[in-house]
Amino acid sequence: MATAAITPHSAAATRRPMTWEEKKVILASSLGTVFEWYDFYLYGSLATIIGAQFFSAFDVTTRNVFALLAFAAGFLVRPFGAIFFGRIGDLVGRKYTFLVTILIMGFSTFLVGLLPSYAQIGWVAPVVLIALRMLQGLALGGEYGGAAVYVAEHAPVGRRGFYTSFIQITATVGLLLSLVVILVLRTWMGEQGFQTGEGWPIAGWRIPFLLSVVLLGVSVWIRLQMQESPAFKKMKEEGTQSKAPLKEAFGQWSNLKMVLIALIGLAIGQAVVWYTGQFYALFFIQSILKVDLLTSNVLIAWSLILGTGGFVFFGALSDKIGRKPVILGGCLIAAITYFPLFGALTSVVSPRLNQALETAKVQVVADPATCGSVFDPVGIRTFTAKCDIARVALARSAVKYELVPAAAGSAPKVTFNGKETPIADAIPANITAFTAAAAEAGYPKAGDPTILKVGGFFDALGNTQALKAIGILTILVIYVTMVYGPIAAALVEFFPTRIRYTAMSLPYHIANGWFGGLLPPTAFAMVAATGDIYYGLWYPIVIALVTFVVGLLFVPETKDRDILTFDGLGAKR
Repeated sequence: MATAAITPHSAAATRRPMTWEEKKVILASSLGTVFEWYDFYLYGSLATIIGAQFFSAFDVTTRNVFALLAFAAGFLVRPFGAIFFGRIGDLVGRKYTFLVTILIMGFSTFLVGLLPSYAQIGWVAPVVLIALRMLQGLALGGEYGGAAVYVAEHAPVGRRGFYTSFIQITATVGLLLSLVVILVLRTWMGEQGFQTGEGWPIAGWRIPFLLSVVLLGVSVWIRLQMQESPAFKKMKEEGTQSKAPLKEAFGQWSNLKMVLIALIGLAIGQAVVWYTGQFYALFFIQSILKVDLLTSNVLIAWSLILGTGGFVFFGALSDKIGRKPVILGGCLIAAITYFPLFGALTSVVSPRLNQALETAKVQVVADPATCGSVFDPVGIRTFTAKCDIARVALARSAVKYELVPAAAGSAPKVTFNGKETPIADAIPANITAFTAAAAEAGYPKAGDPTILKVGGFFDALGNTQALKAIGILTILVIYVTMVYGPIAAALVEFFPTRIRYTAMSLPYHIANGWFGGLLPPTAFAMVAATGDIYYGLWYPIVIALVTFVVGLLFVPETKDRDILTFDGLGAKR
């Protein structure tokens, strides 16, 4: 693919339409990244089934915890992938680096579809699964930075936000693609066929993973047609390439300071708004509002379809008014409106639960000395004190409770509207007992007819309750597009070409892998610790506000920066 027609630094480029060569660059980078995100999100969408397949030696609650921990492993290693592949990208080139990342990602995902279960090969199965998840996370850590840098370095002046916004769409489209494939297979094969393969040659949950090898082949073929980016080629020709990008990016205070400003003043706020609007919203309606899997996936899928255009809109808007006002504005609006939006979501999706939160009085009455912290974001703690066991069980049952101090030495008790329910020694037994007691106190039971339920993808369009829920979820997605649409352009513009891949990848993946990726379990741990189903929202709200303040004070506006001549200190050379 020739690049001669691409003139990223011509002022006239801002007034001309996108060339075919530029479209091919965007398509090649975006399509491959869609497949990467599709691979990555498959695991999260199927975590419950995967837990049953690979962690079957444990009880249901524990196996689900281990399944989520294996999913989290992919997030935790992303910054290390960013460092490793970022360095290679700055030394060897953008094209070859993210060609390698997609190969690692694709084959890791394909092998998950072939991996025998715990019942077949014992402990080898979960160990290999976690290793494959970590390979996926490492690959994704190198993929995003390469795609974003590659597109930005091809984009004309004044249109980087618009061009890179197509990269930003890929995460949402990858999630949507994984949800659609799963929904189609579930509907076609039936739930039993999908989970166990009963009546079919293979379990349906394996098929999306195996299909990734086809997507991998298409992605590799497309990327093999691409040339190296003009900015990287120019840098090599001039001999200004960094010989030690890691040392230069993180060992020199002038550059490290910009990494930290990019992390705190842009990336962490973007990350929590993104993960709240897509992943925590899905977790909230499934685990707290008790909406069935099909309905929750349909609601999220529709909100993604309706809101995805916002990535391009806000990316283009940032070319006109700047990256800062769009990203920081999204963080501020999200922080202000999360509580009313999630409250409205509860009232629409589960009106009986919404009423019970106001009318049912659930108390854990205990000697404060016998109650410890139940904060457990990674889900591996074992609780032995009855006060703590009761609180964790109530939180997992989505029951709002109040912790009431009792006399020293008194035994803890749980009351529902004044009626005591005995506390068992195990959390699962308490969940059963508390769920029944909560139903008597006014909470909805599983399968309650007042909880939103749709029969299929298009059935939602004829359901007023579903349309209201989709509307609220779409607003959350629009917040996502507002902060995420311009972020690639903003991060690329922060750093000089010689360390760009390395320097921009690390803050992005620390923010999204750690601050964002750990948001759902951390927020739920906050819910469990307080008894308030909305308390977990303080996590994204506080971080978004920190980004707003730091960004307002320290982040420079970069939309007009010439990324070919900028040396990281504002000087020209």
